[in-house]
Amino acid sequence: MDSKLVDAEPAAAGSLSGDLGYVTTGFSDAEPAGGILLRLGSSRYTVSMTDVAEVIALPPVTRIPGSPSFLVGVANWRGRMLPVIDVRPLLGAPLLPLASSARLVVVQAEALTAGLVAEAVPGVYDVSVLAADPPPATLPPGAARIVSGQVSDAQGPIAVLDVHALLALKEQVDRRRHGG
Repeated sequence: MDSKLVDAEPAAAGSLSGDLGYVTTGFSDAEPAGGILLRLGSSRYTVSMTDVAEVIALPPVTRIPGSPSFLVGVANWRGRMLPVIDVRPLLGAPLLPLASSARLVVVQAEALTAGLVAEAVPGVYDVSVLAADPPPATLPPGAARIVSGQVSDAQGPIAVLDVHALLALKEQVDRRRHGG
């Protein structure tokens, strides 16, 4: 599969635009969807461009006592309380301190919105993630729930994160909160 990476620096030409660490996708549902590349640990992941509302610098996050390890807390996003998810514990990636390159990828599916922590967002994958191969059978159980496939480029494999499955993690939080 041949692909091309587009630099995701602020004010980049083409499909990304923004300033001061803010990147908005500007894609419509009618356009073929690539994905935003995320770096988590030593691996690369992508989420479908159609599921991404915005990529921003990591804002201050308020922790929620008693929440699962993947729910970092909540942040203010455009005046709304946004749940912040860190999937590194589910993927088996080390929880290293986040550098200044860390970003929050705001994802939406149906009526749910959440922020996904990324150690870095190096660019976009401009080939449709809908053409992904199945995920490796060797994934840990937590990762198998949220990885829907795998694509490759010259730098190696890129796991495709399933935004609907990520947002379904809300059910685990709801069960915990309500004693289930």
